[in-house]
Amino acid sequence: MWDGSLFAIALDDRFFYGILNSQFHVVWSLEAGGQLGPTPRYNRTACFETFPFPLCGEHEKTSIRELAEFLDAHRKQVQAKHGITLTGLYNVLEKIRSGETLTEKEKLVHDRGLVSTLKSLHDDLDAAVAAAYGWPASLTDAEILERLVALNAERAAEEARGVIHWLRPEYQAKGQPGLTLPFDLPATLKKQPKNAAPAKPKGKAPWPKSLPERMQAVETALHAAAAPIAPADLAKQFARAKPAEIVEILKTLETFGRARKAGDGKFRP
Repeated sequence: MWDGSLFAIALDDRFFYGILNSQFHVVWSLEAGGQLGPTPRYNRTACFETFPFPLCGEHEKTSIRELAEFLDAHRKQVQAKHGITLTGLYNVLEKIRSGETLTEKEKLVHDRGLVSTLKSLHDDLDAAVAAAYGWPASLTDAEILERLVALNAERAAEEARGVIHWLRPEYQAKGQPGLTLPFDLPATLKKQPKNAAPAKPKGKAPWPKSLPERMQAVETALHAAAAPIAPADLAKQFARAKPAEIVEILKTLETFGRARKAGDGKFRP
């Protein structure tokens, strides 16, 4: 649905939300969309209707859904808590990516908005979307565009043969058996039960690679602690985990209401 420059995309699966927030859709939209002066404009037909979504398995979908959920929650929390706009967050993120020096005002946005966490979430999301396409995570923007253009041509050839990969098969493909591609309902992230007490593993646990897995591991360790615990002590439970990383994750969990400060720099569930 669209009204002038406002577009509402009626898809209730976080899988699609993740794809549309990835660098893959950004690169496509910047190339396919229009311009109003120096400002890019999203075009419904060129940017969305021609964009070739990945066809992937449930494992890849679940990973993208989870990252999309974290990304959405993170942005909403920092906006509500500190009044930071999305424009403010992403202006700082772009300066970090380009290596530019931040102003004092931008440093404040960076710290309050946990922009380093935002960057990690987008990096992990882009890697998950690349995996969904079956492509390397190290592609440049130019290489992404080249592959998407080729995939778009493949999909056009398929549609000419009557093979259509619907985004909403229950609505779009009604009465057209054999042309649908089923998609599952979005998964919901579950909070750790407050009274859960997971058994502590022997020795140090491995430090996960992705941010969502790290957040889950830290939250589990936080619930397993018998009393409020310091970030440095949590870091000791994981191989190669740094206290600074634990602090950043605890701050993020705090914005989600899944960790609380307990004084003396310690945290509790």
